[in-house]
Amino acid sequence: MLAQRTVLFNSSGTAAARTAAKAAATNGKEIIDLTAGEIWTDLASSVREGAIAAINRNVNRYTDTLGMMELRHALARRISAETAQPWSADEIAVTSGAKQALFNAAMVILNPGDEVLIPAPYWTTFPAQIIIAGGTPIFIGTRQSNYVPTLTDLVKAVTSRTKAIVVNTPNNPTGAIYDREALAGVAQLAMDRDLWIIFDECYGAFAHAPHTHHPIVSVAPRARDRTLIVNSFSKSLALTGWRIGYLAGPKAVIGAVKALQSHTTSNPNVIAQHALLHYLECGGPAYQLQLQRQVANARELGLSILSTLTSVPQPTAQGGFYFYLDLSELQRHAKTHGREFSADDVVKKLLMDAGVATISGTAFGDPAGVRLSYGINLKLLDKALRRLTATLNELTF
Repeated sequence: MLAQRTVLFNSSGTAAARTAAKAAATNGKEIIDLTAGEIWTDLASSVREGAIAAINRNVNRYTDTLGMMELRHALARRISAETAQPWSADEIAVTSGAKQALFNAAMVILNPGDEVLIPAPYWTTFPAQIIIAGGTPIFIGTRQSNYVPTLTDLVKAVTSRTKAIVVNTPNNPTGAIYDREALAGVAQLAMDRDLWIIFDECYGAFAHAPHTHHPIVSVAPRARDRTLIVNSFSKSLALTGWRIGYLAGPKAVIGAVKALQSHTTSNPNVIAQHALLHYLECGGPAYQLQLQRQVANARELGLSILSTLTSVPQPTAQGGFYFYLDLSELQRHAKTHGREFSADDVVKKLLMDAGVATISGTAFGDPAGVRLSYGINLKLLDKALRRLTATLNELTF
């Protein structure tokens, strides 16, 4: 017998898509996988050096539940520089990736029945964790406003039960970036209605010109005492498998997180902590700049190929490293001819006919979208997108 809460959520849709891609590949078919939210690259040398040095020193003991104090001080300095606001170590919790930071946030601020506004399409983990915490996700459509919610729509969705707003910029899956005006509007709404802001900026290192990523507390400093910043090094340092991230917020929240984390994972992996500390103290900007150039080159290549799509608009891909295809017009056209199909159908066709694994927008609350990661090898990306474009241009259902 399973607990009742297990029926409230499914396994991650992105993880399921990766599994489907691997299953197709094991059957002998050449599959190019565009599902993974990670960048193919080598480790930063300073990260590797920090990890090896810690191992050579026989580091193997517990740290503080919220992470080593030296690391939290280093992160506080980094966040202070990024936000132009002073932060201290006791406002930082080091976590096992951004997922744990989000889980901790949901568990310590939500009561059963509390509502959380989530712009859609959304990263699949947002609503799942809110449900686990006993909250209710309230979805705000964004397709008609270039995947950034309008203040009008957010205001309409607020009720007496609303407790928080999720802001994910650059957005996963759409790549949309909130400009200063949008962030200021969210912050003012949160202050007016006494709401928390859960600010996920895991893709903040990848904003593509002319777009710029802005931390919300730098745009609206008065909203700082109600903002929880979630970030990780999975994307900005290509460390997805290392599981190291952080939550920054008011001291009272971080204190509650410490108590919670002491009963879940305890401290994050100690070798990853030492590796990250060494990077923050000695690494410099060169590696991250190289990673940004790699992603920018992949984006340029991908947009060039996707510009040949005839029935699907070229994605804007303002930030992050995903192309998000909008199938809604194609679906409307098919419906006028008596045919209907979903994003799931398109993803299956791309896998079987083009040998390209993608993620259906249904995983993100959108039955008319498809997400493609362009963090892979450029030659494979070129091959995959040419196959995908040819298949979509010949699409009939």
